[in-house]
Amino acid sequence: MNAGKSTALLQVAHNYEEQGQQVRLYTAAIDSRYGVGRVTSRLGPQRVVDIFDADTNFLVDIPQVACLLVDEAQFLSTQQVQQLHQLAQVKGVPVICYGLRTDFKGEPFPGSAYLLALADDIEELKNICTCGKKATMNIRVDEQGRRIKEGEQISIGGNESYRQACGRCFYS
Repeated sequence: MNAGKSTALLQVAHNYEEQGQQVRLYTAAIDSRYGVGRVTSRLGPQRVVDIFDADTNFLVDIPQVACLLVDEAQFLSTQQVQQLHQLAQVKGVPVICYGLRTDFKGEPFPGSAYLLALADDIEELKNICTCGKKATMNIRVDEQGRRIKEGEQISIGGNESYRQACGRCFYS
């Protein structure tokens, strides 16, 4: 969270397109923070993209592209992660996914767990905790900024609902 994942995705898309190559971008249909089907950086740049939901099959109707980019990849199903892996391995299409590893309870998202298991390469985008250490966890907060420790795994929100934290602050 707040590590620049969407900014990095938009930059990668720009780099491919600047070279005259076609890319396909996806984001989760359930992420409506900035409008459904939008990848938006907190720095300002945004783009309308395709959406994926539980019914999306990445092996169907994927045109020839130089790269496939997925934002909010933690919301992928395990089957969709396997489809993307197959697309990369069998069809040779580079697939780059951006997302969170864990939820506000420290539990892995199923899609993230499979991405970590199947990925050929993993690059961590770093952020910092309020204490200054590297942030690796997310904390959900209420309207008054108090920590919430129970609830559904998926609750869409931005800076008003979540804070990044290091492991020590997460467990404090």
